[in-house]
Parts: sequence; C-alpha cells; structure tokens
Amino acid sequence: MTADPWADLLAADRSLLDRTSTAERVADLLRQRVIDGALAPGTRLSEESAGRALAVSRNTLREAFRLLVHERLLVHEFHRGVFVRVLSDEDVIDLYRIRRLLEISAVRRAGGAPAELVAAVDQAVTDGERAAAEERWWDVGTANMRFHEALAALAGSPRVNETMRRLLAELRLAFHRMSRPRELHEPYLKPHREISDLISGGRVQEAADRLEGYFDAAEAQLVAAYRSYTPE
Repeated sequence: MTADPWADLLAADRSLLDRTSTAERVADLLRQRVIDGALAPGTRLSEESAGRALAVSRNTLREAFRLLVHERLLVHEFHRGVFVRVLSDEDVIDLYRIRRLLEISAVRRAGGAPAELVAAVDQAVTDGERAAAEERWWDVGTANMRFHEALAALAGSPRVNETMRRLLAELRLAFHRMSRPRELHEPYLKPHREISDLISGGRVQEAADRLEGYFDAAEAQLVAAYRSYTPE
C-alpha cells in the first residue's frame, strides 16, 4: 500500500499494458480511473507514483498527461505538477449542451439499432438497479455512466463513442461535487428504466422526449450543487 491509493489501483492495471504500450494506452487507463471515480478533482498525479505503478517511462507518462490535459481532464500547474481538473458550473452547462446533441439524436435515430446495442442499454440499467438494491451508490454512478455511453452508442458511430467517453470522464469529475451520491443517482433509476423500456419497445421518439426532460432535471440539480458549494 502506497501513500497514494490511486497509484495502487494503477499498479493493478499494469497487467493491461505490454512491452509495446503507448502513451495513448496509459491515457486510456487514467481516463477510465476518472470515469470510475477513483481519481477525484484536485488530485495531484505524482509522476514518480504513477510511473512506478504502471512501470512506464517518465516520457511515456508525460505524453499521456499531455493527452489528458488536451481532453480537459487534467491541468498542468507551473512548478506544482499535474492535477485532476476541477470543473466549474459553466463546464457543467456546456457538458449537458453537447450531451443533448449526441445522446438525444442517437436515441431518436435508434429505431434500426442492432439488438446488441439495445441490450447494452438494458444491461446498464440492470447493473444500476442491482447496485442500488445493495446500496453501492458509487457503483450506481458508474452504471449511470455506462447507461449514457450505451445511449450514445445507438448512433453506431465510433467517433460518437470516442467523444462520449471523454465527455463522461468530465461528467464524473462534476459528480464529485455532490457530497451524497445516493441523492444524486437514486432519483434517476426509474427514468433510466423507462427510457430503456421505450427503446426496447421501439418507441424511440418517446424515449428521446423522456431523455430531454431527464437532462433538464439533472443539469439543474448539478448546477445548483455547484453554485451553492462552499469549500470547507
């Protein structure tokens, strides 16, 4: 066990890298840890700890950091190092703006989506329901990420999928502002099920309309949390 718990998680990821690992693959692992919620906003990413955990060179690690700075997940502060980015309420509003463009459009056009993509939406909802029943609220948040990733995947576009993964990583950073994850995620379990069932039943226009109302409520809740937040 090291002084940096996130580094222990990265050490467990080392087996996912091989001798031909690239900065992009290291960035993928770090991005996934952001999506999983293991890397909280403001966390300082020590080059020494991360490099030792993943057994990669400092140059490879720095390139991975640069990629994630470009994706707005990390920030580099002169003479201080690299940190997980802290979002603003304006960031949250912009995230929901582009999510509406991607997800609602994907759902509206999902009438002919392959069965496996529709099933992925249902599976994400089921995972969230199971986690909620066991009161694993952070896992409910991860299932929420998978649900929205699956909605965007209905578009059948690799570019949309890539864009969504990056957006969801930023969104996970925003979720850290909510001190009680149950209050954030529990109200949306029922809408998730309703949207999934509408899609499975071929009622994609209704599902898209339901998703639009869902976004309105979720954005308002998260922005209010940001604007009322007082640092301790």
